[in-house]
Amino acid sequence: MALNDTPGGERIHIGFFGRRNVGKSSLVNAFTGQEMSIVSEIRGTTTDPVSKSMELLPLGPVVIIDTPGIDDEGPLGEMRVKRTREILRRTDVAVLVMDGTEGMKSCDGDLLSLFEEKKIPYVIAWNKCDLPEASEGPVSQRKGDSEGETGQGRQERQDGLEDRKRREIRVSAKSGEGIYELKELIGAFGKGSGSGRTLVGDLVGEMDLAILVIPIDFAAPRGRLILPQQQVIRDILEHGGQALCVKESELERALQTLAVPPSLVITDSQAFREVSRIVPKEIPLTSFSILMARYKGALRQQLQGIAALRSLRDGDIILISEGCTHHRQCGDIGTEKLPKWIRAYSGKELSFEFSSGNSFPEDLSKYALIIHCGACMLTEKEVSSRNERAYAQGVAISNYGTVIAEVNGILERSIAPLPDFSI
Repeated sequence: MALNDTPGGERIHIGFFGRRNVGKSSLVNAFTGQEMSIVSEIRGTTTDPVSKSMELLPLGPVVIIDTPGIDDEGPLGEMRVKRTREILRRTDVAVLVMDGTEGMKSCDGDLLSLFEEKKIPYVIAWNKCDLPEASEGPVSQRKGDSEGETGQGRQERQDGLEDRKRREIRVSAKSGEGIYELKELIGAFGKGSGSGRTLVGDLVGEMDLAILVIPIDFAAPRGRLILPQQQVIRDILEHGGQALCVKESELERALQTLAVPPSLVITDSQAFREVSRIVPKEIPLTSFSILMARYKGALRQQLQGIAALRSLRDGDIILISEGCTHHRQCGDIGTEKLPKWIRAYSGKELSFEFSSGNSFPEDLSKYALIIHCGACMLTEKEVSSRNERAYAQGVAISNYGTVIAEVNGILERSIAPLPDFSI
């Protein structure tokens, strides 16, 4: 990712789904105007999801994802289908590509049911409309078997057909017909994506000063700030505030030089203990990780997960999960510091397991608690999917920032600046 690119977690993700050989990859190439995916007459050419970042008006920055055929076969095919289904967890708008010369198949209907079950906005692209044998009648216009239907049932079916008709479009990846209209249709169904929340703009008013405590140690990326720090600074500036960035070793002196106390102090969670000791009680204090969890819509459930942290027992297994992948170093927060702090806090004999990037276990039932990072690299949709999976399996989930605040005895203080949140 280039320095000024919109992060992937802030982009709307548009996934292209369908059977093998319906022209998904050709359509994606026509849609992006680039040779993003390999195209071949051989069924199953796309063996792994392929992603491309681009700008799509009126949506803005998006990620386009080309997926393997949902009808792939054999042991490898089953693995590819599984990966395709995983893409749904981070899909904001889905495009079902169907072959206009063949009509709708059962697995196409299964995909539509999945989109509707997961509440994913979708459009239907009937590809190969340039061919003479392409059907003129999309699925929404075909008559179903209404025998035995009640009046209400007929009306519900008609309403469903009308809704689906609005979502359909005839396209040709070969001739380019309908590509512009497809972009417009995706834009119409995707314009509601995104939370509209702010990271910190509701906490820092015009000309208010926020102090950002940013440790610069061997684990910090050389020559740059990590993404949550960049995003908080940008959000403060967008809302007319001022940001003063200091290391934890300079915080006390910085506070002493100010004529007016800051409206808010935001710290890296790892420095919570030292920063809370330095910052006077009357000055609001929170962390980047807590702000990011709120921004992604995860904080309320993750605060509830603190109850599980407080009631850990010997032999419990804890999953520590990060949304990105990076080279682990000595003193890594996820694999070293958090386990050490939690063992000291609980006084229990605990086991820890770890996941990172797109890897997140399907079966969470063995865990007493999941502790997730701020998820700056994940979309809100994927964060919500992970939270929902934990909830469905009865497993508590919390957050790096809330857990570190709790083990340092300052959780209530760390969420006090946030409206409508409490513990």
